[in-house]
Amino acid sequence: MDLVEVAPQAQPPVARIMDYGKFKFESIKKEKDGRRKHNVIKVKEMKLRPKIGEHDFQTKFHAVKSFLEEGDKVKLTIMFRGREMVHQDIGKKLLDRMALELKTISTVERMPLLEGRNMIMILAPAGAAAPPAAPSTPAPAPTPPPARAQAPKS
Repeated sequence: MDLVEVAPQAQPPVARIMDYGKFKFESIKKEKDGRRKHNVIKVKEMKLRPKIGEHDFQTKFHAVKSFLEEGDKVKLTIMFRGREMVHQDIGKKLLDRMALELKTISTVERMPLLEGRNMIMILAPAGAAAPPAAPSTPAPAPTPPPARAQAPKS
């Protein structure tokens, strides 16, 4: 048995008599269990250009879809060069198309936003999003079956 200081920052400091080896073992075990249950969400990035071909778009689309199905967030980046900056609407249409085609398995966490020469949008897996809001109107209560008319008691 050992005298172990449990809370040194408390006023007055708290100490307990316990088996220090057992205490240390259990604290390490709890920490490992906590790390095991912790789910780290990764952010994958997919870079596109405004002049992307249809086949290349489909290839990138399938990669983004697999990232989302694995539970990772995806950062979509449209990179503009030179005079492409004038046609930012093309980049926005690409991002909107990607979001539209993936709306069944993802939610848009951040709408398309221009940062310097890049337009960025972030998609999160549908399960990681906030739960859908409850319907504003309550469901109607079931009505009881009509009472049968009974003959008067005589």
